[in-house]
Amino acid sequence: MKASLDLGIVFPVLVAGRLLLALTNLPDALKHDHQLSSPLTSYLNLQEGIYLFKNGIDPYSGGVFRHSPLFLALFTTVLPTSRTISSIIWTLCDAVGAWALVQIWRARQRVAQSSRDGLIAAAYLLNPYLFLSTLSLSTSPFENMLALLSFMFAAQGSASPSLLAAALLLHLSLSSILLLAPLVLLLASSPVSQLASPRSFSGNSQKIKPLLAEFLAYTAILTVASTLVSGGWAWVPQTWGASLTLPDLTPNCGLWWYFFTEMFDHFRPFFLMVFSIHLLIYTAPICIKFQYDPLYAAFILLGILGTFKSYPTMADPGLFLSMIAVFPEIYPYLRYPIVTTLLHLHAALLMPLFHHLWLNQGTANANFFYASTLVFACANGAALTDCIWAGLRIAIGEPQEGFVVVQE
Repeated sequence: MKASLDLGIVFPVLVAGRLLLALTNLPDALKHDHQLSSPLTSYLNLQEGIYLFKNGIDPYSGGVFRHSPLFLALFTTVLPTSRTISSIIWTLCDAVGAWALVQIWRARQRVAQSSRDGLIAAAYLLNPYLFLSTLSLSTSPFENMLALLSFMFAAQGSASPSLLAAALLLHLSLSSILLLAPLVLLLASSPVSQLASPRSFSGNSQKIKPLLAEFLAYTAILTVASTLVSGGWAWVPQTWGASLTLPDLTPNCGLWWYFFTEMFDHFRPFFLMVFSIHLLIYTAPICIKFQYDPLYAAFILLGILGTFKSYPTMADPGLFLSMIAVFPEIYPYLRYPIVTTLLHLHAALLMPLFHHLWLNQGTANANFFYASTLVFACANGAALTDCIWAGLRIAIGEPQEGFVVVQE
């Protein structure tokens, strides 16, 4: 009863508090912030695309609108785009994401409710990276919500809703394709923690091919629907293609933009290939190593995406950090949690400061801001490697007296 009461109090209070802040003038101040939104998630670009679409102009012809046609269909036929309504919708997206995270925790523990439910919800709703991204009206909360819903349905054994959510997520963010492999493994096995007792994949491998076929069917249907909405295939290079070709070098909290700003054009195709492949190479080894716990593999891949994707926002590593709450068994094996926390605090202070000095005051240059994003990448990398170490280290247990574990 206490667990239910805790969640019943924490969840509505935090959602109501966030909604009240969303209805203030904060979104107007934050929607221009490059750390909270990217060219692929910007609310200003979304508004421009919807305006052009309503006036019979192809929004993909100008090279500014890079959102999925699904957003055009949603906001021109079903939902209005007023600032107040948008703030409510964005807050509800985060509320659904927090609820899904609680359901993932419950499925992993095989319980109907637990004493940590309120803490899990708070870990999501109080995360400043997620909170500020929602206030800025970046479309990243939609991506996070769909990612968590796909994991939630998979953890509950509901294949079709999980794959549909994953297909919708793919249409919003091409890089989310990395999550397909652990998602399918999760659907074919169990969400229950197996980190302490690693073994070969024990799920039903016969399910994998039908699951992949169903995902491809959903993706094909959504692709056709997107083409019908936009009136052609111009949306493909402007949305999916932008994640691979990086046409817009607007500053963000990631690692790509400055590198390609300084690069000679004849080197650009090669390094675009290198950076894109770099993201892909993690999928197979992570899924193989954590084949006995695919939910943990998906969690690690979220951290990789939040660190290395082409157009990240603060919401991407924010989702990874909030999901740590679902894996309390790794806490005793984290090596440098204080250092990682201080790195994040350091980066969170430096990035807005250097961003302001560069673009508002004009007393700094791009090197200042990029240096702060490197600190942010180090913070994300520290959290990621520490979680990988802890996920492997837990299987060894406590070493004998006089011995120290140096490698798993």
